[in-house]
Amino acid sequence: MIHSEEEVDKELLYLNEEEHKPDFSHPIDVKLKTFRFNAETDCLPHYRTYEMTVTKDELVLDILNRIKYEHDGSFSYRRSCRHGICGACAIKVNGKAVLACKENAQGLVKIFGNELIIEPQNQKRAIKDMIIDKDDFWQKHAAVKPFVIADIDPKPNKETLISPETNEKFLESDYCIQCGACHYSCPALDVNEDFLGPAALVSAYRFSIDPRDTAGKDRLELTSEMGIGVWDCVKCNECVEACPKELDPLEKITKLHNMQFEQGIAKRNIATKHAEGFVRSIKKYGFLDEADIVVYSEGYMGMYKHVSTAVKMMKAGKIHWHSGIPFIDSVPKIKNLDEVQKLIEISMTNKL
Repeated sequence: MIHSEEEVDKELLYLNEEEHKPDFSHPIDVKLKTFRFNAETDCLPHYRTYEMTVTKDELVLDILNRIKYEHDGSFSYRRSCRHGICGACAIKVNGKAVLACKENAQGLVKIFGNELIIEPQNQKRAIKDMIIDKDDFWQKHAAVKPFVIADIDPKPNKETLISPETNEKFLESDYCIQCGACHYSCPALDVNEDFLGPAALVSAYRFSIDPRDTAGKDRLELTSEMGIGVWDCVKCNECVEACPKELDPLEKITKLHNMQFEQGIAKRNIATKHAEGFVRSIKKYGFLDEADIVVYSEGYMGMYKHVSTAVKMMKAGKIHWHSGIPFIDSVPKIKNLDEVQKLIEISMTNKL
């Protein structure tokens, strides 16, 4: 078989890469740049570097243990079950949220290279090394009343059973281990400390969907409030990436949005009008009319605060100078728009 010159070059490049690819089945040398801070003695945090040989079976928790046992006995971190259940050992490695007892160290070297940066979940809340003050997390968790509220017989004669079909509606939200990985990976919380955060919202969904509970309306009202609730989620997907149990917190946040509309709790404000604007735009064009969504949700006076963003969008070709101006229909329509409109009508479970 005759191969082209390009095919030969690709084959040689592949063989060269395979030859120089590190062998992760054997021990490898790793440099660990580790965050160190003691609130009682240090003014500022600093980093200490440790070098060690890591085997293919060692977890990040094994590495933390070795730093403490072999290098510095004052190094501090939380640990407990070692089975990915308690959530105590959650930290960040090269910015990635991990459970130290679940994450393979050599697996992280494959992603980030031979220097691993070990840090606490939130540096601003660090007490000692990897240990942080999680008071904000637990306060927000408690705010959504994360338990079943119901009037029950104190001495029941039988269990309160839930059918398999009902159980599926929990969407595994009851598997959350409150490790805080999603909470401390959420950029919305970085700019708005009042935001409840993904973990608390997952708990709000879990107990609001429970048929045995009677406080669902109170939770939905709490999570509908501007500044703290679901409408302040920016849908960045960081919580989904961070969750070590793969629970998809964003899915539950979206369900809370729908439940607020279905139960008539969603208030008409900028946030809900923004959601309406999305549906309105897709129904009208099949495309998102970015300018019209802003005008619809905030009005012409409100759109002036977005002028700098609008200029950037114009330069990128996302909107035009006449976008958002009444009586100028500048957005093209997709083919088969009528099919999209039918799908919207069929799939909508509530009226915005």
